[in-house]
Parts: sequence; structure tokens; C-alpha cells
Amino acid sequence: MKVSAIQMISSVEREANLARAHALLGEAAAAGAELAVLPEYFCVMGRRDTDKIALREQPGDGPVQRFLADAAREFGLWIVGGTLPLVSPEDEQHVLNTSLAFSPAGDCVARYDKIHLFHYDNGTERYDERRVITPGTQPVLFELPSRDGHVWRVGMSVCYDLRFPELYRALAARGAELLLVPSAFTHTTGSAHWEVLLRARAIENLAWAMAPAQGGTHENGRRTWGQSLVVDPWGTIAAQRATGEGVVSCDIDSAQVAKARQQLPALAHRVIAAWA
Repeated sequence: MKVSAIQMISSVEREANLARAHALLGEAAAAGAELAVLPEYFCVMGRRDTDKIALREQPGDGPVQRFLADAAREFGLWIVGGTLPLVSPEDEQHVLNTSLAFSPAGDCVARYDKIHLFHYDNGTERYDERRVITPGTQPVLFELPSRDGHVWRVGMSVCYDLRFPELYRALAARGAELLLVPSAFTHTTGSAHWEVLLRARAIENLAWAMAPAQGGTHENGRRTWGQSLVVDPWGTIAAQRATGEGVVSCDIDSAQVAKARQQLPALAHRVIAAWA
């Protein structure tokens, strides 16, 4: 199955971002991709964290959700829309940071609300997603029947989740063969940890990992790391892009997952399922 990780440098204007996403999804479809995944915050990188609140959508309808459904139908693609803000059950001052998966028929087949919320303060850069985001609570995966007849089990996650291996263990325990990590890593944390964390998650779960990212200097002044990657179950980087907008396409093979798990059955050797 050919997959495409889409790298963007999203701006503060939703419609401009959707137009760029549409063009990049078209490139992915033209390259023969069956699955295209957009990065975290693909629809907006606001000037302030609170800008997300004004753009929040009700689950099931809204400009961004309609865009994703329409693009899936237009291009005949499975599309995972990095993240978009949905209405929070907490209050009107928070949103959910949500990743949605759409089938080529335009149906929303899975929804994942980001569980782990980024917090970082080195004295110069300060981020605290808890100020405007309500965390999700449940791991999510969905089934994707590829053109070759294999039904992929796809595990969903977002950005900062990458630092919590127990989430990916839970997904692998439920049969995940492909792990999605749409992200907007900062340049500081990405340069230090991005690649090693992605390769580790692929290696320890003997699964493909696919991580589309934001990659450049944004209109709001934020600088993101980029380096969108596809990593195979042995931890080898199969495709990547350093910075700038673009499409990272790669063929992934379910047989590599089966072979790796047969040759090194580490998932079956787990002794400690969870700490109390």
C-alpha cells in the first residue's frame, strides 16, 4: 500500500491552509497513495493558543470536516486529518485536539482525541496545551482495507503522545500494524528527540510508523521541526523530508510486519503488562 505523509507550514488563516492541504492531497493521489495523513494543526496555526476556540466545530459537521470528507471522495483517498479543534465537553474555553479518519466514500470512520497534552518551558519557549485543550481518554484504531486485499489495523496518536510508549503498546496489543503520529514538534524538541522516538516506537512494536509534520517557520513566529517520516518495523527510515511543504510517499508492506514479528516475537514475550 502506498502512503503519503503531508508536510505543511500552516498559517493563521484556515481557508488558506485548506487550499494548500487540498493541493498536497492532490499530489498524494497523483502519486498513487491510498492513505494520506495531514499534520497536527494542518487547518490553523493561530497567533495565540486561544484562536482555536473560535474555530471549534461540533463533531460531525463543520468547514474542516466537510473539507476532509469532500477531499476523500474527490481523490478516492483514505485521509487522516492531522488535527482540528472540536467542541469540548469541559467548557467553552477549551477544545478537543482531534484527529479524524475518512474513507474514500467520505465517511468518518474513526475519531481520536489527543490524550497527552504538551507542556514545555525552557525559560525562553513556553507551551502549555492544557490552557485551551481538553485531553482525550481512549486509544483508537481503525481498519483500512487496502487495494491488495489486506486489512490494515491503523493506530492513531498525535505529536506529544509519542513520548508515552504505553499508548503504542496498547495499540499494538489490539493488532495495530501502522502507527500514525501527525505532529507539530517544536524545532527545539524535534532536533533532539523526534527521529529517535519515532524509530523506537516502530522498533518496540514491530510496526510501521508514519509521522507527517509541520516543518518550517510559521506566520505566528513558531518554528517547527519537520522531518516527516515513514519508518519500517525494523526501525529503518523508508522515506523522509527535512523541511518545507511537500508530500512524503512510500510503499509499505504488511508482510514486513508479519516477518518482523515472527523473527523477533518480542510482543509475545511481554511479562509486565502494566505497572500498578
